[in-house]
Amino acid sequence: MKALVFGDFPDPMPPPPADDAPRLVKHLASTPMQLRDVPDPELRGPDWAVLRTRLTGICGSDTKQVLMDFEGAADSPMTAFISFPQVLGHEVVATVEEAGPEAGVRAGQRVVLNPWLSCEVRGIDPCCPPCEAGDFSLCWRFLDGSLRPGIHTGNSADATGGFAELLPAHRRMMVPVPDDVPDEVAVLADPFSVALHAVTRTPPPRRGRVVVYGAGALGTCATAILRALYPEVRVATVARWDAQEALAADLGAVTFSPEPREQLIEELAVWSGGVLRSPWEGLPITWPGQIDVVYDTVGAPETLEVGLRVLAGRGSIVQLGLSSMDRCEWTPWYFKEARLVGSNAFGIEEVDGVRKHAMEHYLDLVRSGHIDLNGMLTHTFPLDGWREAFTTLIDQGITGAIKCAFDLR
Repeated sequence: MKALVFGDFPDPMPPPPADDAPRLVKHLASTPMQLRDVPDPELRGPDWAVLRTRLTGICGSDTKQVLMDFEGAADSPMTAFISFPQVLGHEVVATVEEAGPEAGVRAGQRVVLNPWLSCEVRGIDPCCPPCEAGDFSLCWRFLDGSLRPGIHTGNSADATGGFAELLPAHRRMMVPVPDDVPDEVAVLADPFSVALHAVTRTPPPRRGRVVVYGAGALGTCATAILRALYPEVRVATVARWDAQEALAADLGAVTFSPEPREQLIEELAVWSGGVLRSPWEGLPITWPGQIDVVYDTVGAPETLEVGLRVLAGRGSIVQLGLSSMDRCEWTPWYFKEARLVGSNAFGIEEVDGVRKHAMEHYLDLVRSGHIDLNGMLTHTFPLDGWREAFTTLIDQGITGAIKCAFDLR
């Protein structure tokens, strides 16, 4: 099969870009990934299947890895949880190509991928406490069992992902897609589930005020969830690019630009009713602040600092994005007694008193008309157009890209 293999330098390497080219363009030219022929995956057991990829979304984590967009992150502890070589891609809608007798699916059936390589997937019995509770992304056994190390599909050498024509999946990794949900909608199940986990685990108070920081895939999904499930809550979305701002506004949010940051803080204070206080130097702070929760889908030092400055006393910042860290002034963290909450992916989630897998919630909400993410998938590419795909994401301000995907249909 054809697959984009990460950890394998192209031969020959493409010509280097100009010396004055943007940093990420230079990184893309030298990234260790190439399209090549690799053996087809085989059934790993009676409860496994082989899937044929239809659409694979390009996640922000995929983009950061391919573009090597982590400055000063050589000591990241997450390198303890991966194995190489890798075929990335965990936002997958696919057709079952071949199924074992205990896989719970049939050949020709359409599914979305639940990518977590947790206890049951690894053949471990009994399951660890997080897996028993449905918190698969907190599994204790990501380095154990029948698979080489990896948290989810795409970062284990034994669980290749959707940047390929075929991929393996355990029966716990497949969620059937109803016939009336098109591929272009189904492929958004993963980013939606990440945002659903963040919002429902740290929900806004009734009639509260919240900020969604960032309007890429996660921010767009968070905005949609807040407007659909918490209609009495006021939502502000910080959107960097015109296309992101337009979609956030269509979903019912009030939108703000992230720069200049002083102006953003002032505008969020006016919008929320917070009282601005000016220090001797630097950015202002609200006291009292009136923003109950900030859902930070960027996770950069500047977004954390703005969030802390506009937050209400004992408010919450939920970090569901990740960027390289640097200094920020976080005195407001202890002064406001703020809660900083990490939000890692998804599992079994509760919506309106019903507990089930986040992806099942997504498909139900789509079919009931409560969630409509039309417009979020902006660009698709063939696998051999992968350099164009990542260039499109680098140039979001020009291309209007929000979510890009590889189309293998």
